[in-house]
Amino acid sequence: MTHAADPAHTNPAHTNPAHSDHDDARLASLGYQPQLRRVLGLFANFSVAFTYLSPMVGIYSLFFLGLGMGGPAYIWLNFIPIIGMLFVALVFGELASHYPVAGALYQYSKFSVGAGYGWFVGWFYGFALLITVAAVDTGVVSYFAALTHNWFGWSLDSGDHFTILWVTVALLLIQTILNITGAQVMGRVAQFGVYVEIVGTFGIAIILAIHGFHHGFGYLFSTQGQTHAATNGLELNFHGSWLAAALIAVLAPVYIYYGFESAGDISEETKDAGRQVPRAMRLAVIWGGIGSMVLTAALLLAIPGDGAAGVKDAVGGGVPFILAQLPAGVQDFLLLMIIFAFFSCGTSIQGAGSRLMFSYSRDQALPGSSWLRQVHQRFGTPVNALIAGAVITVLFVLLVFASPATNKHFLFITYPGGVNALVALVSFGVSGIYLSFLLTVIAAFIARRRGWIPEGSFTLGRWGELVTWIAMLYLGLMLINVVLPTGLSSPRAFFNLDWITLVVMFVIAVVGAAYFFSARPDRGVRHHLHDDLEPTGAEREQPADEPPADEPPADGPPTAEPPTAEPPGAPTQV
Repeated sequence: MTHAADPAHTNPAHTNPAHSDHDDARLASLGYQPQLRRVLGLFANFSVAFTYLSPMVGIYSLFFLGLGMGGPAYIWLNFIPIIGMLFVALVFGELASHYPVAGALYQYSKFSVGAGYGWFVGWFYGFALLITVAAVDTGVVSYFAALTHNWFGWSLDSGDHFTILWVTVALLLIQTILNITGAQVMGRVAQFGVYVEIVGTFGIAIILAIHGFHHGFGYLFSTQGQTHAATNGLELNFHGSWLAAALIAVLAPVYIYYGFESAGDISEETKDAGRQVPRAMRLAVIWGGIGSMVLTAALLLAIPGDGAAGVKDAVGGGVPFILAQLPAGVQDFLLLMIIFAFFSCGTSIQGAGSRLMFSYSRDQALPGSSWLRQVHQRFGTPVNALIAGAVITVLFVLLVFASPATNKHFLFITYPGGVNALVALVSFGVSGIYLSFLLTVIAAFIARRRGWIPEGSFTLGRWGELVTWIAMLYLGLMLINVVLPTGLSSPRAFFNLDWITLVVMFVIAVVGAAYFFSARPDRGVRHHLHDDLEPTGAEREQPADEPPADEPPADGPPTAEPPTAEPPGAPTQV
């Protein structure tokens, strides 16, 4: 294993060594030595989380679905995932403050419940991250094709499989190189991405307002006939019921509000992580919600035309149709902003995923762990994990070539014709995230019941159990709403392809179980369940007759005691 030098003494970015010493001591108390460079401040950490969540990417991808299912009034459904995920962020923030370790959900679950439980959480979460990178990077192709046509006269077919492949691979190559060159570079890309998101949300709203809205504020409380099949923009039938429409339309914003947990994935590169990571998580959800609401409202009020006909045109043309009323130069500028938003989003997700793979491998939990866990001595990044993740993402992208022309039937399951296998795999992106989130919140609940008391800089105190219950309830109900198979002709099939999402979840679980029970990666993980600060939830339920570990932890015993006082000085931001 290649170890990076102690960043507290070699990196000039450490303006407050006390914070670094405190963070590294806490890491040592959990059985790990610092290998990654602690160079990110609050804003950089927040930027990674915020650009992963990315209101621009989410809205530009899903606006037409929300509008086509719930009409303009779907905007108010944003509050459901915003509030729900804010409770989840509070639970994760408490865990991140107590366990400021790279790998986030995997580490939180492992310490809270046990090696096997944590391993499966990491397995589902890791696949969801890699799949999401593929989804985001392929999503940029249509905007890239439009911009190159306007600038260079190219006529790229955004639906052509080879076009999707080469554009995505080129984008992924750039992202991988930038992520390899250091956490500071990843942070700078994400920080610039935040400014782009500001322009792409608040800026577009202002531009559209100056150009002139076509509707008054009351328009946002109407459905414009979208609850009836005869006037629905997607030809869906909700039988006149707003509640039935809202139950599905809410999935459009649900698919936006996650990614804030990536602030925890880069904890070992964040200064004063126990304090700043929880703040970054909450801020990402709050500002992501504000940005999404502002942009969505502006787009809705700028829809040309009245009634169901206007909505139908907007559903058919999506966000580009609404922006087409702006001058050509402004449209090109916005296209550029959109492309960079997708780019920074994918870069942040890839960076978070590589830290999970590094964290996993450091616990000897993956095949080739000794290679994957290596940290580049010059750049201080898990280069091999980044390369491996990029290769897997490319393999996922190749699934665009698997696209049956007609429906394929197997028992009670129908695979829809004309849908490529990547789209089917991407359906696991959100369901896998929600499953991982739910399992992690359950782990926090179990740890509390076993007597674990959070002792980080951020705790929920006496509200902890209530907040955890609310987070579990939200995640559980919304996961069911996401995956529930109700037929290919049902509105929900736009999101889960009927049984396909559940089938993908089942396949990933079976492959994980096959590897788990054949290779037993939990044996390595068991060496990393101890916390000098207090017994972890996993330790509190350790079987009395379990034999002692037959080998020492991969990174050796702890070398420092955790401090008992808060570090002096104010947080330093990048």
